[in-house]
Amino acid sequence: MLKTLITVVVGTVAYVVTNLIDQSQDELWKLAMSIVIGGSALIVQYMVDFERRLEKVESGQDAQTRQLHDHYTRLSDAAGLLSELDQAGMSTHDVKRLIRSATQVAASRGPDILKDFARAEIKSLASVVTDLTGMTVHWQRDNNEWLIRLTECARSTIDATSSSADRPFWDTDPAGPYLKAQIKAMGDHDVTIRRLFMIKDTEEGDSEFMERFRELCQGQRDLGIQVRFMVLAQPRRSSLATRDIVIFDRALYLEYTTDRQDSNVQTRLDASADRVHDEARSFGMLWEAAAEPSPRQDPLPPLRGPR
Repeated sequence: MLKTLITVVVGTVAYVVTNLIDQSQDELWKLAMSIVIGGSALIVQYMVDFERRLEKVESGQDAQTRQLHDHYTRLSDAAGLLSELDQAGMSTHDVKRLIRSATQVAASRGPDILKDFARAEIKSLASVVTDLTGMTVHWQRDNNEWLIRLTECARSTIDATSSSADRPFWDTDPAGPYLKAQIKAMGDHDVTIRRLFMIKDTEEGDSEFMERFRELCQGQRDLGIQVRFMVLAQPRRSSLATRDIVIFDRALYLEYTTDRQDSNVQTRLDASADRVHDEARSFGMLWEAAAEPSPRQDPLPPLRGPR
């Protein structure tokens, strides 16, 4: 409608102008001239409109081309990372499952706190895996999940120290899954497990404590775990009394350290070859110097006299 209106206006103006310029010409010529000028105006409008649309199409194609290029680049990077992951012997299935599940959680109608928790877990996992590239990972609290998962991954040996700070752990619920994981490792992969308990000299003189300690040692020996113990002098505040080491396959170890109040446990995973070698050698020396606990004394059955 706008183009038609402009064409009529231009044609009318052209007709009036032709009348003013030359009034001697016949009416047909004037009308033809106005039609030609009006038609030219219409064609010019379409040409301008076509030019604008062509510019929009070209700009849209450029934007779409950039989007496709960025999308292709992201796909290429993702495919390259998955290929590198597969070549490194890692499972790409779990990575795809993680990405797919994270997308589903983000697109779900669940509460925001659920999505925030998923983001926090992914961020934590990314931080741990990133730190593993440096062969050392720190955790600012006790981490039994790492302990159980590494036990499940062990294929040859597990050497562990258990200090006085760690001993209450064996009376807690998390000790059950840990022992189950050790039993499975010994049964499925023939893993050899050695546990070295550290006790204080004052505890050695406590008969009631030693009875409970012998029961703890015997219970673990019944599972197939090799057990020895070492007595530490009370005045000496050595690192053995405040740290626990679990060495897996002599390739990496978990270190649990506590403060002077035997609380606020911190966990460190270390796979540095030199440090692992030093810890394994230190454990071997302590193991050779340690003593085996005496077997549990089962009570004798009551004597039956003649009736």
